[in-house]
Amino acid sequence: MSLLELFCAVDDFCVDYAKAGYGEQIGSGQVKRKPKRDMHLSEMMTLLIHFHQSHYRDFKAYYTEHVQVHLRREFPKLVSYNRFVELIPHTLTPLSLYVQRCLGKCSGISFIDATSLVVCHNKRIHNHRVFKGLAERGKTTLGWFYGFKLHLVVNDCGDLLAFCLTAGNVDDRQPVPKLAKKLFGKLFGDKGYVSQPLFSQLFTDQSLQLITKLRKNMKGKLMLYTDRLLLRRRAIIETINDQLKNISQIEHSRHRSPLNFLVNVIAGLIAYCWQPKKLSIGILRHADLVLT
Repeated sequence: MSLLELFCAVDDFCVDYAKAGYGEQIGSGQVKRKPKRDMHLSEMMTLLIHFHQSHYRDFKAYYTEHVQVHLRREFPKLVSYNRFVELIPHTLTPLSLYVQRCLGKCSGISFIDATSLVVCHNKRIHNHRVFKGLAERGKTTLGWFYGFKLHLVVNDCGDLLAFCLTAGNVDDRQPVPKLAKKLFGKLFGDKGYVSQPLFSQLFTDQSLQLITKLRKNMKGKLMLYTDRLLLRRRAIIETINDQLKNISQIEHSRHRSPLNFLVNVIAGLIAYCWQPKKLSIGILRHADLVLT
């Protein structure tokens, strides 16, 4: 997706955002002087999303070496890097609303997984202050970490369906009922989602079948051959997590503000939603070949 197409899509949203009156906040009634914001909201959102598509690992390098050098004509009212960082928290609300517009539709086959977002090295946990009281210590298959967990739900075409952010010590099964509110059909997860009460709750409330692998100490059970094949293709969501971390750069230890951290994560998810080619398990293509 080109920068122009991204800006047009974001600018159309900002027009609707302004008409809806979301930008007007209730104040105390006192008139306060605020510095004039030269850059438009759509321009700032476009740059924040485009950063995750540019393969730059550092936003400062992206802004100073690419935007201020090569994108002067596209953005004639560019501000300094320090001023732009000060304005980033103002984009949190519109980005949070815009990502809901970018979500895909459930196809009856969904995959769920959680990945860690490390905010600092384990040796610096006691000296870390930016996320004090927010981040917690958690454990994954790779070991202990300090930070947050990003819970994702995608369909068989790789489209993002739902997401949420929790502390690192939250059980993976806890946010599943909220994430699965609009889902139907079958939901595939790893061994971390094994739970009979959770299975019964999802199946009773919305006829959603939770399918997971069995642990070593569990007895075997009958499973449809198609479900077993789809369960093997659950690696699609793990690859998406890897792309979000290594391509979109949603995980790093340079954050100096919790609000900017949220903006970085949401902008990375939007950048993935606008990705022209997403991972797919090719169910429709296989069905067409069978019919042929």
